[in-house]
Amino acid sequence: MTAFLTSLAFVVLAEMGDKTQLLAMAFASRFRWQTVMWGVFVATAANHFLAVLAGNYLTHIIPMSWIKVAAAVSFILFGLWTIRGDKLGDEDKRFNFSPFWTVAIAFFIAEMGDKTQLATVALAADFNTIIPVWAGTTAGMLIADAIGIIVGIVLHKKLPEKQVKWFAAILFILFGVWGLYEAVFKTA
Repeated sequence: MTAFLTSLAFVVLAEMGDKTQLLAMAFASRFRWQTVMWGVFVATAANHFLAVLAGNYLTHIIPMSWIKVAAAVSFILFGLWTIRGDKLGDEDKRFNFSPFWTVAIAFFIAEMGDKTQLATVALAADFNTIIPVWAGTTAGMLIADAIGIIVGIVLHKKLPEKQVKWFAAILFILFGVWGLYEAVFKTA
């Protein structure tokens, strides 16, 4: 349960202001919100499944102590990446398929190498499990993008983006520092 809840929380935080959340907002202004959410779900489930497999595979070839240090450092880097923020390019206009496939393909591609995908790899390696991390990161993506759609499209209000980014970044950095402490000083 810890792997699921941690994965869910990390992805919700990582998604705040992320390009895929912005992509969900853009698509929700063009397509039905249900279509957008189904597209996000399918793309995220596929993308994050590949990421947890990669993370789990790493535990078989790299010593766990190294993985824990790398995961902790990556969380600190994700915190700094969150402060930097993302911009939405033309991802919402690149594909001309049905609305569902347009959203699903755009999300799958936008998520490749994105901080939430990399966090999924790190979480799978850190927890050395597949299903709870996959379910947690997928649910986290759906929650974060639903928040983006509701706030950005339905309510037509803007969250204080700067404060949300800083809050998420500080939490990432704190988790990273704690992970480094655990990996370096608790195992020594």
